[in-house]
Amino acid sequence: MEINHKVHNCKDCVYRSWAFKNLSDEELKLINTKKVEKFYRKGEHICVEGDEIKDFMYLQNGLVKLYKTETNTREHIISIAKPKDFIGLLSVFSNKAHIYSITAIEDSVVCFVDLELIKSFIKSNGIFAIDFFEKISAVSDNVIKTRVDINTRQLRGRIAYILLLFSKHIYNSTKFSLPISRKEIAELIDMSTENVIRVLSEFRKDKLIQIEGKSIEILDLEKLEKFYELG
Repeated sequence: MEINHKVHNCKDCVYRSWAFKNLSDEELKLINTKKVEKFYRKGEHICVEGDEIKDFMYLQNGLVKLYKTETNTREHIISIAKPKDFIGLLSVFSNKAHIYSITAIEDSVVCFVDLELIKSFIKSNGIFAIDFFEKISAVSDNVIKTRVDINTRQLRGRIAYILLLFSKHIYNSTKFSLPISRKEIAELIDMSTENVIRVLSEFRKDKLIQIEGKSIEILDLEKLEKFYELG
């Protein structure tokens, strides 16, 4: 996906989050002087586990994956972030270095804001501070819910979960181009790549989905949801 990257004024930015709406015009002007918008091609690293945390990161456009690399170089994907998500929040106040890596899985635009500036707003603007920490809590809750949703299901339920995630919560369409590989799906749901390929093939044969390369079309949404619900 090609993104038309244009630097935005924080006050008028269409990607401005609900948390930033409680900043004053003066505070938004300060952010404008401290922020940097960066464009990342699919596959480019935004940050790597162990990098020093210097900035608050906001995903304007695209999709990114958050993951840890295990000792055998296998990735363990924690979650997928979509536009208007804060990324890097899980370690921004508890660690000096990132505890996971972030990589673009679609062409993406990330807005970086100096972390010390955000901390100063938290100290001086109570409403912003409450909204900000509510967002951190929501991100943590979502990560926990994702792991529970995945870990409490059998393989078919896990594959159904992934397909419904992209269909209903990311692309809002029953037809979409899957932005992650079969190997990455396996890393997200803690299964082997071979099992992922096998179940996708079974879903195709049962006419739940149609597959053409990375293009997926859900043909029987109701039945797919039952696979997810039954686990």
